[in-house]
Amino acid sequence: MKKFVYPFFLFFMVLLFVVGCSSAEEEAVEEDAPAADTAADETADEVAEPAQESVTLTYMASQDWVKEAEMELAVKFEEETGIHIDFQIVPADQYFNLLTTKLNSGEATDIFGGQSGKTDLQVLYNVEENAVDLTDEEWVSRMDPLALEMVSLNGRVYGAEIWDIVASNYFVMVYNKQIFTDLGISVPESYADFKAACQTIMDSDTGIIPVYQPVSDGWHHVLWFPMIGPRFEQVNPGLADQLNANETTFTEVPIMAEALTQLQELYDMGCFGDNALSDAFADANSKLSNNEYAMALTTLTAPVSIESEYGIAADTFGFFPIPLVDNQLAPAHPAGPSKFIYSGSEHIEEAKQYLAFLMEPENLQYLLDNTDAFADLNFSGVTPKWTPEQQEFLDTYPAESIVYQDVVNYVNPQWMDMGRDLESMFIGVMTVDEVLQSIDQRRMEMATTASDPAWSE
Repeated sequence: MKKFVYPFFLFFMVLLFVVGCSSAEEEAVEEDAPAADTAADETADEVAEPAQESVTLTYMASQDWVKEAEMELAVKFEEETGIHIDFQIVPADQYFNLLTTKLNSGEATDIFGGQSGKTDLQVLYNVEENAVDLTDEEWVSRMDPLALEMVSLNGRVYGAEIWDIVASNYFVMVYNKQIFTDLGISVPESYADFKAACQTIMDSDTGIIPVYQPVSDGWHHVLWFPMIGPRFEQVNPGLADQLNANETTFTEVPIMAEALTQLQELYDMGCFGDNALSDAFADANSKLSNNEYAMALTTLTAPVSIESEYGIAADTFGFFPIPLVDNQLAPAHPAGPSKFIYSGSEHIEEAKQYLAFLMEPENLQYLLDNTDAFADLNFSGVTPKWTPEQQEFLDTYPAESIVYQDVVNYVNPQWMDMGRDLESMFIGVMTVDEVLQSIDQRRMEMATTASDPAWSE
């Protein structure tokens, strides 16, 4: 028994000695470790702290509202701020339906594009609820007063219009000087002159079609009507005010029926060719550059774009006003594509920062210098780039009043609807009177929705 106890006692003493040494070593390690543990904790804190989240601004706009130069500026903006711009470009014939859906559902993009004009701001976008008030932004003081008025409602500024309100918004007849000279055609000074010029071109053996007039986009052929609002006003002084006061209607104004009757006559004559219903505005420059067409209703800057794209000298082309109802007035058109910040955006300050960046003078000049479709911008402090031909047109044809989509309430918001009506008119489904009645009906409906007192009294 003693032999057994003694070895066990010896083993037990050794075990205590080993355990004691181990404990001492652990305590020593713990006493020496605080600095290392602190460093580890600090490293863990640094890893746990989230990095600053990058911001992407979504921006939805209709086709051709965002120029390539703006996309280039957006890249520069991202390089300077880390804020990315996600452009969402929508075909023109789908845009306003999609925008309305997004605004009504509370799912609009951070920035959304829209045509300016008071009735658009109120009826289509309801900016007092859906857009951010930009009145106090620095760039407001440098914006053209007429353009600023078009993005304002009830004394507050809601939109940022960066556009050439002259060249890009002046849709005029652009014609090939050489074709006119070869066929002995003078610049038309009346509708009769214009009709005769079209007939001369069609009677020639050149195969040239008189006018490139695309319909498939849904918006372009509408230009012939409200863009000659200055002529309507010239013949009927105060007409725009009477229409806004609900004292008369489109149906009751003879010159409006005359204008649409003449437009229908041009279509029936074949002045627009056989493919007008399927033609697209994007092809206008190409059609003018290859002498396939003698004329097109397009912008003052189209010849500059043609020279840039196809190498055809800009001075190949000249200009005259839309000739319906003997119009000889240029169209003052301060409204245009504009940018609005959605009131429900989570990045309102970043969106304001982007607009302010675009409207810095050097960035405005970059946009102007690198956009063929622009000859000037609606801001002070930029240097325009008018060609002699453009300047001659501006000097020859005065812009005495503003186009009707800008000054007559409830016209511009129904632009695409008018496009469908006019197409129906072309193919014989609607009459001129029915088109005008349809315009009046939509105006009444929009005025009622807007609680316009002129329609409720």
